[in-house]
Amino acid sequence: MKSKLVLQTGQEFKGLSFGCDNQVIGEIFFNTSMVGYQDILSDPAYFGKIACMTYPLIGNYGLADEDYDFKNIFVKGYVVKENNDLPSNFRSTRTLSEAMEENKVSGLSDVDTREITKIIRDNGTMKAIITSEETPLEECLKLLNEYQEENPLPYVSCKKMWYSRTANPTHSVVVLDIGVKTSFVKKLNEYGLNVIVVPYNTTLEQIKKLRPSGIIVSNGPGNPNDFEEVLTLLKTLKGKYPILALGNGAALISLLYGATVNKMKYGHQGANHPIKEVSTNKIEICSQNHFYEIKDLPEEVKVTHINVIDNDIEGFADEKGKVIAINYLLTSDVEIEKFIKLMK
Repeated sequence: MKSKLVLQTGQEFKGLSFGCDNQVIGEIFFNTSMVGYQDILSDPAYFGKIACMTYPLIGNYGLADEDYDFKNIFVKGYVVKENNDLPSNFRSTRTLSEAMEENKVSGLSDVDTREITKIIRDNGTMKAIITSEETPLEECLKLLNEYQEENPLPYVSCKKMWYSRTANPTHSVVVLDIGVKTSFVKKLNEYGLNVIVVPYNTTLEQIKKLRPSGIIVSNGPGNPNDFEEVLTLLKTLKGKYPILALGNGAALISLLYGATVNKMKYGHQGANHPIKEVSTNKIEICSQNHFYEIKDLPEEVKVTHINVIDNDIEGFADEKGKVIAINYLLTSDVEIEKFIKLMK
């Protein structure tokens, strides 16, 4: 079936649909990862968005059930240059198209993703629609102007508390779920931590009853400035427990210190971002998936990591308050080890 992508700036890109052929509207972004399309599909941080992949061939190794970062797929749409529906991988359990169709994700292939990426780079992330080729441009632009993003927290956060236990645990930690990945929970188990994942609207009294040694604020989607309920809870937790905050969680914690959190022009999305540890000048190449930048941290907070490309703050710490915050996907376990030391 022929379909098209229409950007808020008015450009149209006609191609072929795959996956589900529903009409979808969302904010479009580009991701520079060469692999990991399954991780991008199932990353809660991308809830309700349309992903444009800069790497030209997507789907060539299929999808494996055990590799999902989360049990659901969260993107609304997927835009690629070429979709490979004949994957070569002994672990593959379904094709990209099959997984997208099962989860009602609309795809568009055979379009110039390089041109789309340039437009987003020059104009910033914007609203876009994937629809039938026959839909008039005027109607598409009207729908885009009327579209409003939903609050993502009720959709990405767990509805009830759940546990992930390990043998001979050293500590129990509470993960405040604003879009936590199951792969990260498994990583915590490997470090001898019993994990209790709780919804975003959990109360301080409920957390106290769990008697955790520390609190982890997960990554997730949305504008941290709008999460008043979560910020109110974090104010009561800060200073009472060691806290490790990741991604959007780091942005939330920074607001408690009076920092400014602004939406970036097109965010940091991909697997090739150089991050410098300030104290050692060591450079790591990291994956990133955030749309908001942290600015104007007070002197009491120590900036620990910066992005080499644009000097954005990628990590900070409050030693006195026992807070560690990281705004990228952890490539090593150093920060987890530091957090465990804080709990001791």
